[in-house]
Amino acid sequence: MKLESEDLSAVFSIIDAPDWMNVIPLTPNNEIVLVEQYRYGIEQPTLELPGGMVDPGEMPEETAKRELLEETGYEGSDWEYLGKVSSNPAFLANYTHLYVVKNCHKVQEQNLDGNERINVHTMPLDDFLEMVKEGTVHHSLVVAAVAKFLLWRR
Repeated sequence: MKLESEDLSAVFSIIDAPDWMNVIPLTPNNEIVLVEQYRYGIEQPTLELPGGMVDPGEMPEETAKRELLEETGYEGSDWEYLGKVSSNPAFLANYTHLYVVKNCHKVQEQNLDGNERINVHTMPLDDFLEMVKEGTVHHSLVVAAVAKFLLWRR
C-alpha cells in the first residue's frame, strides 16, 4: 500500500505464532462437548471449544483429533473441515483451522499438559448456540467457528 505522505511511519509488532485449531465435537444426541478453562487475559474462566496449537510436522486435523482426546477424553467419527480464519490479523501471522466431528463418545480420561486445568461440559447444541448469541460465550475464535459451522450446516 502506497502512503501519500512520506512523513508517516509506523512500527508494528507481529507475532509469528504456529497455526491453531478448534473443533466442534457433537455427540449422537446432538450435544456439544466443551471445555472450560481460566484465561489470564480477561482474568476469568471461559467456555470454549476444544483446541490447541498445531505442533511442528503435524497436520491440523491430526492436532484436532489429538487435542479433542487429550482435553476431553472424547473421540468421534465423520470429521469435516470448516475452513480457516485469521487468528487476529492485526498482530498474529497465523490461522486457526476449524473442524466439526460427529458421533463423539468418551473413551478415556483427560490427558492434560502440566499447565492445563480444564473442566469438560456437555450440553444440547441449541443451548450452546443460544449462549453464543447472548454473549455468554465470547471467545472470538469460538464465535468464528460457530459462524463457519452454521454456514456449513445450512
